[in-house]
Amino acid sequence: MFRKLLGISLAILGILMFLGLAFGAEQTASSDIAKAGKYIGMGLAIGLTGIGTGIAQSRIGSAGIGAISEDRSMFGPVLTLFVIPETIIIFGFVVMFLIMTQ
Repeated sequence: MFRKLLGISLAILGILMFLGLAFGAEQTASSDIAKAGKYIGMGLAIGLTGIGTGIAQSRIGSAGIGAISEDRSMFGPVLTLFVIPETIIIFGFVVMFLIMTQ
C-alpha cells in the first residue's frame, strides 16, 4: 500500500512540476495559452506513464518476490518481466520530446 501511494504521489509531483513550468514559463502576450497547453501535455505524458509504470511494477514486483522465494531459478524471468513496464515511461519521454520540439 505504501509503495503504491508513494508511486502515485511521485507521479503527481512530476505533473505539478511541469504545471509549474507551464505557468512560470516565458510570459509573452501572443501565445500564452498555447505554451501552457504544451507544457501541460508534456507533464501529462510523463505523469500518466509514471502512474501506469508504478502500478504495473508494484504488482509484478510483489508476485515476483513470491515466485523467487519459492524457486530461486525464477530470478531471470522475474527480472525480465519487472523491466518491461519501463518501456512505458520511455514512450512517455518520446511523446514529451515530440511535444517539446513542435
